Amino acid sequence: MIVSQSRARDRAKARRAPRESVLAEPFALFAECLLTGVWIAVVSLPLVTVPAAFAAGARHLRRRTAHVGGGREEFVADFRAALRGGWLVGVAGWAGVAAVWVDVQAARAGIPGGPLVGAVGLLALIGGAVAGLRAAAVWEPGAAWRGLLADAGRRTVLDPAGSFLLVGGQAVVVCSAVLVAPLAFPVLGAVAAAAVAVEKRHRRRR
Repeated sequence: MIVSQSRARDRAKARRAPRESVLAEPFALFAECLLTGVWIAVVSLPLVTVPAAFAAGARHLRRRTAHVGGGREEFVADFRAALRGGWLVGVAGWAGVAAVWVDVQAARAGIPGGPLVGAVGLLALIGGAVAGLRAAAVWEPGAAWRGLLADAGRRTVLDPAGSFLLVGGQAVVVCSAVLVAPLAFPVLGAVAAAAVAVEKRHRRRR
């Protein structure tokens, strides 16, 4: 009787184990995305380091999904490597933000042609942000940012569905920052994960 009860418990555990493992992996990946978002937010504080931060975060998540070891030390090493050319991309990006802000102010002031210039500038800024995310998602140590951005720009145009997904991710970050500012930090990891997924989807479709 005791043996039969023990066997019954073992069979019950065996039935539960696959279900638990199936559920554990997505939740573990989600938690890793949130943690990566915090890492990205911390190293992005100087502002010009944003592209390098996303590149390091995306590479960390690629390792995680490939079940390759890696942690905070590897993230920091990737960040330093991406920063060698990435800081120039960050400077250019914030210069673009400043230019668009001037255009928007001109549109609000009623300057002739201001609304059109502001709209074009805003669309260009969004497209540039998407291209930057797509470039960061495929970055590898030693890769040239200029080439990555050129290729990412083409993918941004040729893969509109993936690009719109990343626009939605950016909108989620903005809304999170407006509603609950601390929530925007972990969400950055989800945006990096979305960029990695979009690039994988694009490669599979080619």
